[in-house]
Amino acid sequence: MEAGLPDRLHHAPSGKPAGIVHLGLGAFFRAHGAVYVAEAMEASGGDWGIIGVSLQSPGTRDRLKPQGWAYTAVEMGPAGESPRVMTILRDVLVAPEDPQAVLDAMALPDIRIVSLTVTEKGYCLEPSTGRLNAAHPDIVHDLANPLPKSAPGFLVRALQARRDAGVAPFTVLCCDNLPENGRVLRGVVLDLARLIDPALADWIAAEGAFPCTMVDRIVPATTPADLDRLAAATGLRDAAPVLHEPFRQWVVEDDFVGGARPDLGAVGVQLVGDVTPFEHMKLRMLNGTHSALAYLGNLAGHETIADVAADPVFAAYAERLWQSEIIPALTPPPGVDLGDYAGALAARYANPAIRHRTWQIAMDGSQKLPQRILATIAESRAAGRDVPGLTLAVAGWMRFASGRDEDGAAIEVKDPLAPQLAALWQQDAGATVAGFLALTQVFPEALRRDAGFAGDLTAALSGLVARGARAMAAAV
Repeated sequence: MEAGLPDRLHHAPSGKPAGIVHLGLGAFFRAHGAVYVAEAMEASGGDWGIIGVSLQSPGTRDRLKPQGWAYTAVEMGPAGESPRVMTILRDVLVAPEDPQAVLDAMALPDIRIVSLTVTEKGYCLEPSTGRLNAAHPDIVHDLANPLPKSAPGFLVRALQARRDAGVAPFTVLCCDNLPENGRVLRGVVLDLARLIDPALADWIAAEGAFPCTMVDRIVPATTPADLDRLAAATGLRDAAPVLHEPFRQWVVEDDFVGGARPDLGAVGVQLVGDVTPFEHMKLRMLNGTHSALAYLGNLAGHETIADVAADPVFAAYAERLWQSEIIPALTPPPGVDLGDYAGALAARYANPAIRHRTWQIAMDGSQKLPQRILATIAESRAAGRDVPGLTLAVAGWMRFASGRDEDGAAIEVKDPLAPQLAALWQQDAGATVAGFLALTQVFPEALRRDAGFAGDLTAALSGLVARGARAMAAAV
């Protein structure tokens, strides 16, 4: 067996430069966007190699560098695994080690797109408002220093360098699960730019592009056992493979600076004028039920979403969420049957080859719930519709955030507000709910002021404590 993947690609074979810088080079982008870009180059050519940027740690760079930036993307279907070696990466930079190198790469005229998957918390915004949190420690740093820490800081300083050099801005392509993600990111970037240089903000607003997108592919975390299994199957020891389901979807508003982009339409990307109905469908039907099943399933002792989907109680619970609470609050995208979409989601969740851990999905709930679940609750209650299943999901997040499961065992809660959330937990369910609802950065005003919702949430939380997640899901 070879020690690693062959050094196939440190630079493009033609010697031509990259065309994309990607901030947040995690498993999802390498299993989704990078695959689409590679296929678009195969179909139609173009210089769209990717320079990846790790914004926090060198781990991804250190695993990929000995392999010449090549890695394996493994499709995991019920019938087996299909590996494919990806050679789209040109380099990987580590921002904390050399932020100037990242800015220099982003400022190159050949870079026409900067894409991002930095998760909801990486945008330094208030989830309940979608605006820049100017008091965020990274933003405070970036206002005082020309070498940034945050993703918005890198975007603003790189765009500043391009303006000063007389170079057109790059398109900023957000690939995170945020509603109206391009418009939200545009607002964050303009807010920060205006604090640094109002004329820069005006230039970005006039010349830049921030298309909204919707991304969809389940990408579970890779385990040591996965590395061993893949090595045995392929004869190559890959230190940084990514695993993914067969399904994929990418919907992109076709709004790029100068029209410069890979030929994404040639490989199945849906290029549209308005991504909003697609993203609402996905965020609420997939991500919303994913989160609901993750919190309640984890509390009930299920390790993966496939395990939760195999439990008839939770399978029926998900179906009730879709049919009775989520679909009534949605306008379907053109040509899409939401009932069929729900059926496809149920089949994807049940794929036994995808070991997507409930604990992994449960991370960063304070950042995810506003767009995945709370928006649907607020709209439904305003329309006079009851949403007991989604309310139970919020109570499940609260119980999970306490740091103790139903047996009293410790839960590792990964969330920017984790200490604050744990401190809100009290023996009295009503007092606990009151403390959580006071989190203005999580709950919209309509729900904070809704006494009926507070009462329903208190009853759901009391039931979780007294009866357990599975019994409560069965009773919804």
